[in-house]
Amino acid sequence: MPFANFKVPAGSLDEKQKEEIVTRATELYVDIYGERARANTMVLVEEVPDGGWGIGGNVLTLAMLEQSPDA
Repeated sequence: MPFANFKVPAGSLDEKQKEEIVTRATELYVDIYGERARANTMVLVEEVPDGGWGIGGNVLTLAMLEQSPDA
């Protein structure tokens, strides 16, 4: 069974965006494995609490991720 797990900052996506992730990830697996994969593809969009992850040893928050690169 194909399985995709997307971890995203809590509150960063609305329901429509989560649905799009599920749909597009499923379509990707179908493109690769064929139509037989559709019924068995599991996609999990998992929200990580604010400050619950980091990059390069630094904790990230949603506010930090939303900042413009020009800021």
